[in-house]
Amino acid sequence: MSDQDLTNLITIEPGKRGGKPCIRGMRITVYDVLEYLASGMTYQEILDDFPYLTQQDILACLSFAAKRERLMLVVQS
Repeated sequence: MSDQDLTNLITIEPGKRGGKPCIRGMRITVYDVLEYLASGMTYQEILDDFPYLTQQDILACLSFAAKRERLMLVVQS
């Protein structure tokens, strides 16, 4: 699955979770998944805790974050 295909799994809806990027229209955000990974949870632990998620969903969160980081601008003050 390409980067583009992965990021298509991420949805943004103004009325859902404050407009934060979510996975496939569900109420779990990209931030939630990234926080779980950052806290040391493995893919398998996340998938066990959230059986409606897939490994592709987790990869989509990572891809989304990487793309956002790549597009970030540095502003000199």
